[in-house]
Amino acid sequence: MPSADLILTNANVITMNPARPSAQLVAVKGNKILLVAGNDQLGEVRGAKTRVIDCGGRVVVPGFNDAHCHIFGFIRKRRSLDLSHSSVKSIADIKAAVRRQAQATPRGQWIIGSDYHEFYLAEKRHPNRRDLDEAAPEHPVVLYQRSLHACVLNSLALARAGIIRETPEPAGAVIERELDTGEPSGLLFEMVGYIRQKVLPPLSEDELAEEIASVNRHYLSMGITSLQEASVSNDYARWQSLKRFKDDGSLKSRVSMMFGFDALPQFQERGMAFGSGDGHLRLGGVKFLLSEARGRLQPPLDELKRQALAAHRAGFPLAIHCVEPGTVEAAAAALEYLGNRSSIAGRRHRLEHVSECPPQLLERLKKLRAVVVTQPAFIYQNGERYLATVPAQRQRWLYRIKSFIDAGLTVAGSSDSPVAPDNPLLGIYAAVTRRAESGQELLPEEAISVQQALAMYTTSAAYASFEEDSKGSIAPGKLADMVILSADPLRSPPEKIKDIRVEMTIIGGGVAWEV
Repeated sequence: MPSADLILTNANVITMNPARPSAQLVAVKGNKILLVAGNDQLGEVRGAKTRVIDCGGRVVVPGFNDAHCHIFGFIRKRRSLDLSHSSVKSIADIKAAVRRQAQATPRGQWIIGSDYHEFYLAEKRHPNRRDLDEAAPEHPVVLYQRSLHACVLNSLALARAGIIRETPEPAGAVIERELDTGEPSGLLFEMVGYIRQKVLPPLSEDELAEEIASVNRHYLSMGITSLQEASVSNDYARWQSLKRFKDDGSLKSRVSMMFGFDALPQFQERGMAFGSGDGHLRLGGVKFLLSEARGRLQPPLDELKRQALAAHRAGFPLAIHCVEPGTVEAAAAALEYLGNRSSIAGRRHRLEHVSECPPQLLERLKKLRAVVVTQPAFIYQNGERYLATVPAQRQRWLYRIKSFIDAGLTVAGSSDSPVAPDNPLLGIYAAVTRRAESGQELLPEEAISVQQALAMYTTSAAYASFEEDSKGSIAPGKLADMVILSADPLRSPPEKIKDIRVEMTIIGGGVAWEV
């Protein structure tokens, strides 16, 4: 056996490989795992130039894989005012924060805030344009609600966006109007993408470069060695940006990039197919965003079916954003439509979120063998609000995980960052305990084991992107992406899992980050 370049020894290795669930030693040659064994085999692979890391009994797990996140949204959030409920308690607080930012910002330049939520504000309402006009009359202002399904603009920002009293509502969106005047109130639903892409100035290359270094460190500190970029606005230009990040080494985590249906011709014209790229940057599936603004499905079901069939026939798996039962039902109908025209066996079409799934819909998903990509951190972050605002009869179907797994579905874990925290250990904690940050439980009968939750962020996430042959478990021949943890999640009290810290992140056999 050849000498290893790197050896982790005296480790408590949780391999996620059923053929060998645990080990004490992992040897790496190049960027792949050479040997998974006991400490007694150290001499067989140790050479004169081998780097040996004595783990001192600490836990080693496969690198975490966030199966649904938004890298560029995270960058934008980092450059905006923090309006989360830990920072602001009222609309008066929001106005004060915007006013302070206006004093430090040249007149006419944008002020951007993120993460407010009306549930946590004293007034229990969204801010409006009049609130923001008082705080910053000479600056265009946009504030994003935490879900990123709503935003608020002041009058100057509305003018720059071309939104006036006579502006019709875009398909699938809502422009809230003042009851007495009919003028836009400033509150827009399902228009964040439009504002970011068509109204706000794009981030410059210098701004992106400035942020990506710190974003890279953040992901590595969370043990996230793989990211699945799930933005419907992704296109070939976004692919090129990510490729620059990868080529210059500023983003170490591996990326699988989904993209919107409208961008499909851009990749086809360049001869790119599903899986194009390499082990560092790979082209993923086609993302579809379903919404039910004003009770109307957008896109309409016939159009969804048409687009879904085109993407399917082009060889791409689908990733369909569906939250409420109506959108989950439409996603199921689209997959059933595909199945009646072409085999979908093994295609691993994905449903993103599936936040509310009554029994009859679960039965349909079971027959379709759909992959469900869920966000356990929403339970932690939003559980208190769900319990207070969602009718009791609907709470029974919220963020079901055990039911999906018991139905034989593959369930991958993700964060939807920047919407929710992207710490995988927080997600594992939430999936195991079903506890909100307040301590309240949401559907405890949907709790799963730590082993199952760990699989969501490793083996199942790799399966969701067709990469289970190269990542997701610690086994010979797989990529040497691993994380050393401060404690063993399998043996820790469940309430302590969220406090476990990453101490070292290894990507391709190289130490990419350590405490």
